[in-house]
Amino acid sequence: MNGQISGQAILENVRRYRGIASLYRQTAAFRPGQSWSLLEQAQDWEARALSELEAYFASRMDYAASLAA
Repeated sequence: MNGQISGQAILENVRRYRGIASLYRQTAAFRPGQSWSLLEQAQDWEARALSELEAYFASRMDYAASLAA
C-alpha cells in the first residue's frame, strides 16, 4: 500500500510539473519578447516531470527484480 501512495504522489507531482510547463508555454505565446526564456523554463519543468517518472519506474523495476531473485 505504501508503494501506491508513493505512486499517487509521484503522479500528482508530474501533473503539477506539466501544468506549470503548460502555463509557461501559454505565457510565451503572449509575450514574444520573452518567449525563448519562457519556453526554456517550460522545457525544464517537463524534464523534471520525466525525471520523476523515470526514477519512480526504475525503483519499481528494482523492487520487482528483488522479489524475483
